[in-house]
Amino acid sequence: MAEGDNRSTNLLAAETASLEEQLQGWGEVMLVVDKVLRWEKAWFPPAIVAVVSLVFLIIYYLDPSVLSGVSCFVMFLCLADYLVPILAPRIFGSNKWTTEQQQRFHEICSNVVKTRRRAAGWWKRLFTLKEEKPKMYFVTMIISLAAVAWVGQQVHNLLLTCLIVTFLLLLPGLNQHGIISKYIGMAKREINKLLKQKEKKNE
Repeated sequence: MAEGDNRSTNLLAAETASLEEQLQGWGEVMLVVDKVLRWEKAWFPPAIVAVVSLVFLIIYYLDPSVLSGVSCFVMFLCLADYLVPILAPRIFGSNKWTTEQQQRFHEICSNVVKTRRRAAGWWKRLFTLKEEKPKMYFVTMIISLAAVAWVGQQVHNLLLTCLIVTFLLLLPGLNQHGIISKYIGMAKREINKLLKQKEKKNE
């Protein structure tokens, strides 16, 4: 068991080091984005909502085709990938890179690797469920996809995408400030109360 844990830790460290090397040119930008996503200042959450809303309003106004939208998005990513490593050291100053910043950059890369592993783990669990319990897999997938299709039919796709993107960008801050755990705890308490009331009625 200990050998497996050590192997997993070593693999995590190797993946993190590899990701750090790949994203070295993005270090300063990632630290700024990390501060914004973790809401280090009170005005960051409304700023995130405002920027996302503005971007989606521009998309709504321009009303590009799917092909044009995807092409522009990929073109923006290519430009960012080329320009950011060149401009970031000049804007932020690479000589100001401290040990604390390096440690935070390492933590960010480690969290990205862990998130990627979790996603891969959920994907593997899905296929395991398909192999071990095909009926449950079939019913779960049909109900889930039908629910998503119904929501997609009721809400405009651009608005729905805007809400999803906004939620995903606010998620690190919600998690950092304990808001998610707070409401999950409240929901658990309410469920436990309902279960206890049901038990009393049955008695």
